[in-house]
Amino acid sequence: MAFELFSNQTYIYIIAEIGINHNGDIELAKQLIDIAVECDCDAVKFQKRDIESVYSKEILDSLRESPWGSTQREQKYGLEFSLDDYKKIATYCQDKQIDWFASSWDLKSQKDMRIFDFRFNKVASAMATNEEFLKLVASEKKPTFLSTGMTSLSEIDKA
Repeated sequence: MAFELFSNQTYIYIIAEIGINHNGDIELAKQLIDIAVECDCDAVKFQKRDIESVYSKEILDSLRESPWGSTQREQKYGLEFSLDDYKKIATYCQDKQIDWFASSWDLKSQKDMRIFDFRFNKVASAMATNEEFLKLVASEKKPTFLSTGMTSLSEIDKA
């Protein structure tokens, strides 16, 4: 991503995608942050979901064997960081002098993550057609990345 700093100057801003690759383990997340720092990345990005908002009860109750249990719900909650976990991430990233932010997958998460006052917003492609969500993000008046992997050109134009 290129950003204009002054009228005649741009620089490249590299974001390391951590997402949920931390497997719900704060120490693994810190290791991934350390690697991003070693690689001279400018930021790391996580994902935040309110599990009950994003998934239906039927899906959450369905079977899925994982290290966290035997249902989708157990697996999803096992992978999800709490706000307290993200406070630890914020402190760790500050100590490591790397920016961080999270893409939210629902209204509640977007509102909850405001406590971190991110420089950016990131809209997941799954949310790129959700007008209520897009309006909430736009109301924050921050530079916003919009993933388009699951969208058509007309949906991108509308977003």
